[in-house]
Amino acid sequence: MIIDTLQHADRYLAGHPLFAKAFEYIQSTDLEQLTDGKHEIIPGQLLAIVTDKPGVSTEEGSKKFECHNRNIDIQLCIRGREKFGWRPRESCILPREAFNEEKDVQFFNDAPDMFFELGPGKFAVFFPSDVHAPMIGEGLIKKVVIKVKI
Repeated sequence: MIIDTLQHADRYLAGHPLFAKAFEYIQSTDLEQLTDGKHEIIPGQLLAIVTDKPGVSTEEGSKKFECHNRNIDIQLCIRGREKFGWRPRESCILPREAFNEEKDVQFFNDAPDMFFELGPGKFAVFFPSDVHAPMIGEGLIKKVVIKVKI
């Protein structure tokens, strides 16, 4: 997992061949004007998913404790304050159901080991080894998730 601010995004470009395009999109797009939903950046390789909705309680957010096999998530807070739960995948032992190949998601009933918060201009990168619980917070949270195909 990586947690940082957009001003340091160039430090992570070597992490994946598509990170440069992902951060270029983030930095060259008026994110405040993006509408909710999916926005193709590079079909089949980079996808932006925008949400603008109320945050949920820690208990509710922990029900979406998830990880992915075929995508890396770059999650950027646009507006509001978003809290995340996190735990390394290898220490999760309570899968809620079988891995969903079609949606590229695995949910767990384990509890996060830690929580952290992002504000505007801050991002987190979640690799397949990172189980995360997003959208925890109060008030409206606008965010973009860039799905980076592995």
